[in-house]
Amino acid sequence: MEAAIRRAIQPDNQPHPLPFVPVEDAKDDMQPIISSPSFGEDEESPFRETPEEQPRKPFIEANTKQVSLYHLKNDCITPVFSKDNEVTISHNQFIETMWECAQRMFRGDTVDNPEIRVSHIVKGRTPEAIHKAVHELTDADKTIYYERMMFCIEIPSVTETIDRCRLNLTIGGVRAYNQENLYSKKGFEKFKVFIGFKNMVCCNMCVATDGVAEEIRVTNTQELTAKITELVVSYNAKRHLERMRALLDTSMSESQFAQLVGKARLYQFLPPAQRKLLPEFEFTDCHLNTIARAYYNDPAFACDKQGEIDLWRVFNLFTGANKSSYIDSFLTRSRNAMVFADGLAKALAGEKEYSWFVE
Repeated sequence: MEAAIRRAIQPDNQPHPLPFVPVEDAKDDMQPIISSPSFGEDEESPFRETPEEQPRKPFIEANTKQVSLYHLKNDCITPVFSKDNEVTISHNQFIETMWECAQRMFRGDTVDNPEIRVSHIVKGRTPEAIHKAVHELTDADKTIYYERMMFCIEIPSVTETIDRCRLNLTIGGVRAYNQENLYSKKGFEKFKVFIGFKNMVCCNMCVATDGVAEEIRVTNTQELTAKITELVVSYNAKRHLERMRALLDTSMSESQFAQLVGKARLYQFLPPAQRKLLPEFEFTDCHLNTIARAYYNDPAFACDKQGEIDLWRVFNLFTGANKSSYIDSFLTRSRNAMVFADGLAKALAGEKEYSWFVE
């Protein structure tokens, strides 16, 4: 991508088993650099190379479009807080900060350029063009920025295969100006960051609870760097992969899947007191329509001829349907898909917490 992103930044150590091992050659005054993932001599790495390359698909669709970092830096204005005219942290600053962290933390690994999706364009005019008719406006008269932005950065050299699906380690973030009070003075700004795996069969995003920070509050890019580092170091990639692979061990019949879809539709209409007793379920009827259609027709994750489907494929039906979510709700549903798939496995094994969805 554009040359403007050629820079780098940091991380830290953790007492419990991590997918990353710090190295001690950091020369900056930040935190220790993290090398590429490594494991003890007796511990097998959960990451293995798979040679085949998969065709690219968007990781989120909905009402988004793909843009370049150059476009965000050079063609878009940056909103300010109206009461003190202090500038916000721009989309491109957020992306560059994350990209620099990835370059430093995964030194020696391949770090791809960011893939950026945006939505909700906000248009304006320069002061000189206030009185011009619309058809008279030139590009120089127009201003734009995007209210919502999501990006991901793949580390394709850190990879694993589950049921013939190549999973690449991926980090990224979400920024939504609609969640900021731009009419006040500058204070803490909100960001969402994540680390997980992208399924290269369909480019579905797979994240676990410890791989998502749904509300980071910072005032500058240095604090943002520290929060990104904290998330990446605390993320247990090995455990995440084990949880996803374990989904292969449990299957649903066609009638059980139909029961799941029906109960999921009823969930939002339950009396509030009853719904509070059940686990969170973040997907809507629109998502469930997509899931039901894909159950029969998805080329990679549909049921077999007998209507049986394992929970790994069910999980991917949910993450695939999540592509139709708006940017600002995407990560919440991504996290919920993993938690919900785990819960279904336990319910089918006889545990009670998620049993309402399948009984």
